[in-house]
Amino acid sequence: MRRPSNFRKVAQRMIKADASDLNLLVYALIIGVIAGALSSIFRILISQIEKLRSGLYENFTFSFSSILEGIGLILLIVSAILIALFLVKKFAPEAAGSGIQEIEGALDEVRPMNWKRVLPVKFIASIFSLGSGMLLGREGPTVQIGANVGKMIKDLFKQPDDQNNPLLSAGAAAGLASAFNAPLSGIVFVIEEMEGHFKFNFYSVAAIMIGSGTADIVVRAWIGNDPVIKMNVFSSPNLSEIWLFVLLGLFFSVIGYAFNTLLLKSLDYFENLKHPILFFSLGFGVIIAILSIYFPDMIGAGYTTISHVLENSFTIWFLIIMFLVRLVLSILSYSSGVPGGIFAPLLTLGVIFGMIFGYTFQELFPGIISQTGIYAVAGMAAIFASTVRAPLTGIMLAIEITSNYELTLPLIVTTVTASVATAFFGNKPIYTSLLKRTMRKNVILKREKSL
Repeated sequence: MRRPSNFRKVAQRMIKADASDLNLLVYALIIGVIAGALSSIFRILISQIEKLRSGLYENFTFSFSSILEGIGLILLIVSAILIALFLVKKFAPEAAGSGIQEIEGALDEVRPMNWKRVLPVKFIASIFSLGSGMLLGREGPTVQIGANVGKMIKDLFKQPDDQNNPLLSAGAAAGLASAFNAPLSGIVFVIEEMEGHFKFNFYSVAAIMIGSGTADIVVRAWIGNDPVIKMNVFSSPNLSEIWLFVLLGLFFSVIGYAFNTLLLKSLDYFENLKHPILFFSLGFGVIIAILSIYFPDMIGAGYTTISHVLENSFTIWFLIIMFLVRLVLSILSYSSGVPGGIFAPLLTLGVIFGMIFGYTFQELFPGIISQTGIYAVAGMAAIFASTVRAPLTGIMLAIEITSNYELTLPLIVTTVTASVATAFFGNKPIYTSLLKRTMRKNVILKREKSL
């Protein structure tokens, strides 16, 4: 008796496959296309606004007319922050911040996801908040937009509730992939960071792979194939340097603990203020305007700053000041309640401190370090691992956005050290802490309403 051909076997398996599983893959493809298109438009708009803002400050000279121009620019920044805050607080409070904790809550079915209001509010409000120069990243908005696209597809195609989790996850992966041209990072992020929220099976993993890959194709077709951060491609360091990456990881474990602690305390402080919106917007607008004129590398998500740092454009003392200023302003930007992510500001802090570390050891022990830029790349992965507690995602992000594939070993050493050490300190993953904080707030609000 003849054995069935391989083609017949495949055909038989496809016929037997559950139609809902095959539909899931088709919907993941649709989600990837829509999320990729929205992310592309979002990135183009933000890029044009940043160019316009830079042009306004570029030729600024101190005179009476320039003072009037400066006041006008401050008012523009303040207005942008106020508009972003108004849209979020009035129409979609869940669109504040990165929104990743909201996605995790939706996957656990403890947080509602209203895509009809979140999609437009997140998109428009984020244009104002990121365009103002606040230290926020585009990845938070694109991840939440992508997840809400997943929810939209689920509702429009009237899919059963058990498809909610994989479709939202596919959208989240697509959102991260399209923010950084990093499809593997989008896949790993959902599996690692959303572990416990994401329901893992063969078809759900296939869905996030399709969503992430499709979104990346759309973005590359629209925007281009260049790495998000253009820098030298380094060769792997000598094995004699490996202990330095352990030490770097220990430093970042402390930085991650400090960042998460300060961010949560800052959020509580802002929440307890009675009239924070106007005064914060005015004060922050003045700070951003002054820094935009004299120290533009101190503001924004940090992509340009990273390039300048890697070009050895600053002294070590200026790098230390820049690190501290950007650390404080990143925390204040996120705590204000406007929409925006923390990935890009964190990656910038990682690069700056990595270069500080490299410069310091190069000065103290000449010849011990081969290339300081390697420690900047390791810093990106390490700070992500110590704050988000997702070392694999940190490694993939650092590699994909810089194209430094040969640095896998030092990145593993740095991220493992950073994530394990910060866990020993009692540092919780930041999005887990943010979700718990949101849930506590909801319990308190329900109690107050019932009284």
